[in-house]
Amino acid sequence: MEINTRREFISKSTAAVAGVSVGLHAFGSEKSSRIFGANDKIRVGFIGVGNRGSQLLERFMLNDDVEVAALCDVYEPYLKRDRSKVSKRFLEMDRIPQMGEKLPENLKLFSDYRRMYEEKDIDAVCIATPDHWHALQCIHACEAGFDVYVEKPLTIVLTEGRAMVNAQKKAGNIVQVGLNRRGNSIYRKLAKDIQNEKIGKILSANAFRISNMFPNGIGNKMPEQPPQDFNWDMWLGPRAVRPFQYNIAPYYFRWWSDFSSQMGNWGVHYMDVIRWMIGVEAPSAVSTHGGKYVLTDDRDIPDTMDVIFEFDKGLIIKFSIYEGTSGNGIPGGEVELRGTKGTLVADEKSYEIKASRRGQFQNWNELIESEKSDVSNEDSTVKLIRNFLDSVKSRETPWCTLEDGHRSTSFAHLANIALKTGKRLEWDPAKEEFTNSDAANQLLSYEYRKPWKL
Repeated sequence: MEINTRREFISKSTAAVAGVSVGLHAFGSEKSSRIFGANDKIRVGFIGVGNRGSQLLERFMLNDDVEVAALCDVYEPYLKRDRSKVSKRFLEMDRIPQMGEKLPENLKLFSDYRRMYEEKDIDAVCIATPDHWHALQCIHACEAGFDVYVEKPLTIVLTEGRAMVNAQKKAGNIVQVGLNRRGNSIYRKLAKDIQNEKIGKILSANAFRISNMFPNGIGNKMPEQPPQDFNWDMWLGPRAVRPFQYNIAPYYFRWWSDFSSQMGNWGVHYMDVIRWMIGVEAPSAVSTHGGKYVLTDDRDIPDTMDVIFEFDKGLIIKFSIYEGTSGNGIPGGEVELRGTKGTLVADEKSYEIKASRRGQFQNWNELIESEKSDVSNEDSTVKLIRNFLDSVKSRETPWCTLEDGHRSTSFAHLANIALKTGKRLEWDPAKEEFTNSDAANQLLSYEYRKPWKL
């Protein structure tokens, strides 16, 4: 049954290349039925083995019960793990992996993820492709019967996230989203403490992404032909056709709104850990301020951005992106929570809680005791991957579900849409739509390039 299902999958998806649209319900769905023994290896295929994909490959390989079964990439030197064949133009840029891992001799290589999904000797896939690919590759993996580890941000538009959640529910497989702070022991402790009102009622939370890219940013490039061993058409996937530029791929896509954003790249990490600690699902309103104020590079996203998320329960979350200046965001940490009894500053290494000082007309002393944690050097991603592998074997819910990943990624989409529309937008988290702007609702999805279809 499993082999037939996957062969049927690849047969139908191959037809898509000939012009038949690939849709959410095009393929059969089957929950993974393999039962793992204590010493059994989980056979993992890796899709996208560039910068982040190589980091994940390395961390998966730290586990004795992982077998690297297959690799898939649109760039041949990445696929064959041969840095000597990487374009010199690419090497002049940052974020090119070192490669050189000791991989199995019988490793299977694919330039098209759909070919990988035909394989019967794979249990799970790790998706670390650019953001605009996550939805289709995850949905098709669910339909083909694989468990999935998929990187953040989960999606490039909001409606993709709900489609992914629905596909996973139908398939019944395990899907973990790579919001790595979910694996961090400090944040896992704080998530329990803060929801138990450790620092009282939370009124405000703050985080920053600061990286001074002045004056050159990602630079200015003209359209060119990509390297011959780089499949630019497949890299674009469902996105509209456009010429290749050396400051779009392989890594610089994070400054192009068609493929990513810094709100998605960094903001999702912080919004996830903040909403997790506080225990909130989604905002009721959002407003965004900013623009491209100083950099003259080719990016089409802001270099300066301030976002305010409002919540019905009486809470404001603020996030700032500053890529034309430097300075400290939150001294001593990456996120700050302000409560009635105290203030928390935390990151993946440590946290500190400072008791509130009494304000005007008050006569109380400290309402809680201040505390400071020891410093931890654990790798949060390693722990999150281990939890995924354990979940594959036990079939228990992983630490960061698709619903979690979708809700946290939604913060990025809401912020970016608010900036584009220039409005304070009101949000219905149950219907997942804006209640005061038809124009904003039009930006929750986009039309896929044929033959791809969501």
